[in-house]
Amino acid sequence: MFSLLGESGRLCDGISRRELLRIGGLSALGLSLPDLLRASQTAGPPKGIINDPTFGRAKNILYIWLQGGPPQHETFDPKPDAPIEIRGPFKPIQTNVPGIQFSELLPRISRIADKLAVVRSLHTDNDLHDASGYEVLTGYRYTGTNSRQISPTDWPYFGSVVKLLKPSQKLPPLTTVWLPDIMRLNENVTPAGQTGGILGRQWDPDRFIGDPSRPDYKVEGLRVTDIAPLRLNQRISLLEQVERHFKSEATTRNVGLYDTFQGQAFDLLTSGRVQRAFAVQEEPAKVRDRYTRTQWGQTLLLARRLLETGVRLVHVNWCREPGDSAVDNPMWDTHAQNADRLEDVLCPLFDTGFTALLEDLAMRGLLHETLVVVIGEFGRTPRINGAGGRDHWGHVFSFALAGAGICTGQVYGSSDRDGAYPARDAVTAADLTATLFHSLGIDHESTFRDAEGRERRLTLGSPIRALLGGGVATADRTLPGGSVLGASFDTSLLLDTDFAQPSGLYPVDRGPRPKGWRAAPVPSDEDHGFGVRLSPRSDAANAGTKFGAKRHALIGVGTNGGAATVRVARGERAILAQEMRNPRAGRFTFAVEACIAGRSRAACELFQKNFACRLVIYRFTTPDKNPLQRQEFGSLAIDPPLVVGDAPACSTFEFSRVLDGAGPGQNFSIGLGLGVSIEVEKTSEGTWEVSGAQAPAPAALYIAAARLTFASRTINDKVVA
Repeated sequence: MFSLLGESGRLCDGISRRELLRIGGLSALGLSLPDLLRASQTAGPPKGIINDPTFGRAKNILYIWLQGGPPQHETFDPKPDAPIEIRGPFKPIQTNVPGIQFSELLPRISRIADKLAVVRSLHTDNDLHDASGYEVLTGYRYTGTNSRQISPTDWPYFGSVVKLLKPSQKLPPLTTVWLPDIMRLNENVTPAGQTGGILGRQWDPDRFIGDPSRPDYKVEGLRVTDIAPLRLNQRISLLEQVERHFKSEATTRNVGLYDTFQGQAFDLLTSGRVQRAFAVQEEPAKVRDRYTRTQWGQTLLLARRLLETGVRLVHVNWCREPGDSAVDNPMWDTHAQNADRLEDVLCPLFDTGFTALLEDLAMRGLLHETLVVVIGEFGRTPRINGAGGRDHWGHVFSFALAGAGICTGQVYGSSDRDGAYPARDAVTAADLTATLFHSLGIDHESTFRDAEGRERRLTLGSPIRALLGGGVATADRTLPGGSVLGASFDTSLLLDTDFAQPSGLYPVDRGPRPKGWRAAPVPSDEDHGFGVRLSPRSDAANAGTKFGAKRHALIGVGTNGGAATVRVARGERAILAQEMRNPRAGRFTFAVEACIAGRSRAACELFQKNFACRLVIYRFTTPDKNPLQRQEFGSLAIDPPLVVGDAPACSTFEFSRVLDGAGPGQNFSIGLGLGVSIEVEKTSEGTWEVSGAQAPAPAALYIAAARLTFASRTINDKVVA
């Protein structure tokens, strides 16, 4: 019996080349050698010579899938003349190509518009993630019974057809690669359109699931030592069966090809070329930082490395975030808080990572041979809904192309004034797949045979000729608008947690923008009444104490001095609040560093006697996100220490709440958004009324810092509905 534990007649790994070949290196990746041979027999060149200089201009494809459906209005097709409920809160900005505008949320991409060709008139007329996505990924409308489930009768993903008809010359075992996860809807619903379908499972894209931003990232199955002895024994048995069947029918030519692919399998496992491609940690720190140290950014970087290694087609799927659910706004599916998700997460990530990718590809000489596609399964509704979101819309949406064989610096097609339907040069998903096949040198009018031997037409669409040819549509350039300074991706759940930013406090009725601390009441500088302030460095209450060296938030009475009469009735409340950025389902822990501080002990004791302090986690109940209008999920009463002069520092107070569905498969709705607050309320009887001359030295709840941490819920692998 063969064992990896043997020691005689071995390579440095302890395995002979013959034994490794018999095990089947390709089988370690889930691939089949006879099926690869079948590809060499069925693919072949196009039926005739195609006299078209745009044919086969691309050697590779990088397919970027913005799962969930990005909104056309806030990306590549802004509508500044539409009503606010359609155009949304964001403005268009000029790109570096005269006459072309993108959303202000894409300032970096606007600076490289000359490298893009944008199509604004794609449509599937289908508003289902699964069915519309199926059409975009295959070029064919879904005709089965349930597009939420993968079936062997599905039309093949276009990358599977590429794997069949145009295998990589440098790395045939890895022609089509899918990163960093399968396409999933609710929990573990895996929709149709992402497999080999009627071609057979051997033509599925090779998926490498994982997060390349993690320090411990590695891909299993690419090293001999990753294969356990039991799995090896099973593979020996399977391979022996395959060999017996193959040798009984093989011609001399096919035996030679079989040996060739066996050798490639060996090289794949032993040369280190593929292993090094997955080692993103070997990239210079500046390069990794440029892409952002996120799963999205590092997956784009990994995609570039795989293209360099010889992979023909790399599909990058926008990945779910920890705590995602199927409601509200998972990925680009922004049914709720569309503007917030786009501004805080989606657009900064996309804008930064995509520009880093294109610039990196260009610098390395890969862009002129790689066709880059950026697309989702559909767009979003023209009209914003009551939850501040946009719903599914397949009647018109945008996508972008760049790189090999594409005439860039142009917009093709248009939508109507509201971004609802095509107005000119409508494009179908079949046209897109025909364009991709044509660019790779696959005749879009050719056919293939499915697993049952039936002849099938590649696509019913036609290449979008206006996009082909290479070069740039215009040499004219202009100064792009927007600013990249405020559009960087920030993972912080709260902003300005140490109160150091100059933005200060916004009133609670300000509305959702700009993000930051909201407060009420906010007394004027001349008023020493009850309310919330940010302490200046020279604050009188801080003079001579350690608090004077750093800005703090203060909630209390008389914090700025003055002579006016102070009246605080029972039940009056002062609140310092902030909306959470990008909340997901899971456990939230809110913490503050706080104390009750003043210039005398009497002042601190009087404050402690009359006022109660607490921390709150809540959900907004109005679209303007006023923290006074909310549903509370939990609170914690705190009793901060009294600090006079240079007494000990603040204490830390924290509490947690789990915000998740009640059971497996049940989703927690973020609704109009989540927030946290620090509150001081007068709880003693009666009204406290003191004139300025009679008032004791000022005292207040001092907040040195606030922080919010998050631990996501775990995906339930048993939930499939």
